[in-house]
Amino acid sequence: MLSAALVLTACGSSSDDSGSGSTGPWKFVDGSGETVRLDSRPTRIIAHAGEAAALMTYGIRPVGIYADESVKTEPNLQGLDLSGIEILGEEWGVIDVEKAAELNPDLIVGDWWPAEKAHSGLEEGVEEASKKLAELAPVVGVSQGKSILELAQGYEKLAASLGADVDDPKFVKDKDAFEESLTKFKAAVAAKPGLTALAVSPAADLLYVANPEYAPELLDFQEWGLDVTNPDAPDPDFPYWENLSWENADKYQPDLLLLDSRKYITDLDEAKKHPTWTKISAAEKGAVVKWPAFWLHTYGDYAEALDQLTADIEKADANIGS
Repeated sequence: MLSAALVLTACGSSSDDSGSGSTGPWKFVDGSGETVRLDSRPTRIIAHAGEAAALMTYGIRPVGIYADESVKTEPNLQGLDLSGIEILGEEWGVIDVEKAAELNPDLIVGDWWPAEKAHSGLEEGVEEASKKLAELAPVVGVSQGKSILELAQGYEKLAASLGADVDDPKFVKDKDAFEESLTKFKAAVAAKPGLTALAVSPAADLLYVANPEYAPELLDFQEWGLDVTNPDAPDPDFPYWENLSWENADKYQPDLLLLDSRKYITDLDEAKKHPTWTKISAAEKGAVVKWPAFWLHTYGDYAEALDQLTADIEKADANIGS
């Protein structure tokens, strides 16, 4: 079995509440609010895909990764060198726990999802065998749901607690790039008063309307001035979405439609199968752009996503919807 050792760009230490030095006990405040404590800093880490990408950004290589799709197509992992890292799963909810056990992990990293009250890959609906991953080592992660910026900040703290020198200029460069992108985004939004946006995911039977309360990037966009519509009837059992029948697809009339960037083309193809799609004025006029909804975890990735959305907003018409 492949079992690459943890690699660090530096051996710094963290003195804040998220971690402690390399020679003494280690702790991290999980997204659930619980504090996880270990006798020493963990060095053999298994991580979910996006979380692994965040750690690898700081030079920390996990011994194993589990993903929700092929690592060849997983957006967060593109461009990363995965050689020497055991791939433990490439389908949501399916993790090879037996192979994971052979890696002898001392920490598992996965986002905390407040709605499910579970970490990534351990939610309700996954294979029962996969849930046994949590029996191998403590599980920690930053909470999804409030802000992608907070998510990036949280993984920066986790990386620091694991020994990364997060003040290295090459990491600071990404933060500076993000701040520049954010300034441009806010300016673009301010230049389009009244512009409204709606995030949707088309499916064969329903048009899913995203609920910003459970979409951290949409909450960020709202915080930064973009008027992203809050649906008035989210599914009580799965509040991430309001579920619209295609007959009622035109319930909301935004100026700009945001489609999940992970499957933008297939989503658009699916939407076009339904005649009521073009009853949404924005769809009829082609005001459909990519929604950066693949759970960004780093300053650099977030900067790139903001730059694209900023360009789309600059070209948008604030008089399409109602």
